[in-house]
Amino acid sequence: MIVNLLYSPGNRLIQAMKKNHLPIMVANIQPRANVTAEWDWILCTTNQGIHGCQDTCNVLLRCGINPAIITEDWQSENFKSFFSDWSQVANTYMRMKRAKVAIFGRMHNMGDIMGDDAALCRKFGVEVNHETIGPVYYHMEAVSEQEIDAQIAEDRKNFRLDPKLPESNHRYAARMQLGFEKFLIENGYSGFSQFFNIYKEDGRFRQIPILASSNLLAKGYGYSAEGDTHALLLTLAGHMMIGDPHFTEMYSLDFGRDAAMLSHMGEGNWKVARKDRGVTLIDRPLDIGDLDNPPTPKFNVEPGVATLVSLVAIVGDEYRLVVSKGTILETDDLPDVPMNHAFFRPDTGIRAAMDKWLENGGTHHEVLFMGDWRNRFKMFCKIFDITYIEV
Repeated sequence: MIVNLLYSPGNRLIQAMKKNHLPIMVANIQPRANVTAEWDWILCTTNQGIHGCQDTCNVLLRCGINPAIITEDWQSENFKSFFSDWSQVANTYMRMKRAKVAIFGRMHNMGDIMGDDAALCRKFGVEVNHETIGPVYYHMEAVSEQEIDAQIAEDRKNFRLDPKLPESNHRYAARMQLGFEKFLIENGYSGFSQFFNIYKEDGRFRQIPILASSNLLAKGYGYSAEGDTHALLLTLAGHMMIGDPHFTEMYSLDFGRDAAMLSHMGEGNWKVARKDRGVTLIDRPLDIGDLDNPPTPKFNVEPGVATLVSLVAIVGDEYRLVVSKGTILETDDLPDVPMNHAFFRPDTGIRAAMDKWLENGGTHHEVLFMGDWRNRFKMFCKIFDITYIEV
């Protein structure tokens, strides 16, 4: 953070800026917020920050540097809020340069998840590695019964268990989760994405890891389905700069509610569940994957203000972030929908929002955050130099 409490020539920063790899914020503040009748020469020169900020920002601009800038009373809530957003995103910027993620397969012919993994690394710093599923299986085989018992006990604390859920299926799902987590820890991965068909094609697995995906996302790992590196990156960044990202997609539009129904095949961050309804771990028949029923956390998302985001790869290092602020509606549970679901109403209305979403290439995988996080995502786009689009 660059602060000028009195004048400093801008050229003093040039050599430092040549070597700088950190996000920059220029805080155009001064010790005293108001010019009063007691003003004299000393107070003029010691509250002359604007003079130095003008010179500094002019030099930064001509050096091709685009800092975050705030002009405000440093004691105001606006300044504190701006600084909080910037510092969280700046921290995310640095942490993502040390992060790496694992991709277990990618869905065939799914166009909007396609991108350049090298460009993703150049732009965001995240290392993307394509892994085979075999090492996860070997870690699963090494999981002890005592470790499974402990995970089952944890699930009982977090979920109501469907009485129809076979204990053997639950124990196998817990084994899968522990196998995945051991693999991620051993290899230093911060998140993963998977294509569900690999489990049947491999031939050694009894289920697809719906519970593992949900629990690990809730635990702080990045997650997406079908090998989508862009949604995976958003969940990873979301953990770092906001907390509790929820991987989802739009299943259906509901014109009567002026909303989109959000869901996915069963994975999701159950920490966004309604507090009054909680989460039920159900015995879930699933024809996708053609394996045993995967235990699935079913829940409704807590009603309230929310932000829905999509990271769009355009070409090369060009990316855009499509953002919609809206409301998770108060609705009844759909008893025959065997996975988490919610209804999201954009502030601009579903028709206008979807027109703009489609016009700007918004993808079919999204990440939902509870609350209004538009300012933080604007800062994210500024620091990473990508286009911010609100719909």
